[in-house]
Amino acid sequence: MKWNLRGESTMMKGDAQDPKGLIYEAFRIDGITESECRSIFLDWALSLPIEQDTSTTIKALLEQYKVNVGHPMIEVMTQGLTTMAAPRRRGGWRSRPRN
Repeated sequence: MKWNLRGESTMMKGDAQDPKGLIYEAFRIDGITESECRSIFLDWALSLPIEQDTSTTIKALLEQYKVNVGHPMIEVMTQGLTTMAAPRRRGGWRSRPRN
């Protein structure tokens, strides 16, 4: 484990589930709002490698942070898990029916 100058433990970046340590830091911020958690969650999701299964990763993070009941990031991750869907095109010539 690494320690900072104040004697606090710090997370090493590069964790498979949290490459930038964003989720970890979100749980350390006192008074963080759900809106702020959503923004952090989006940044976290965009930082994952394309081949990594997001659902599996969210489940692992929820298991890791389950002791933080009531934290807004738990709610955001749970919503992310239940509302995730594969992206699809909504417009343009490719979405129009062809004969």
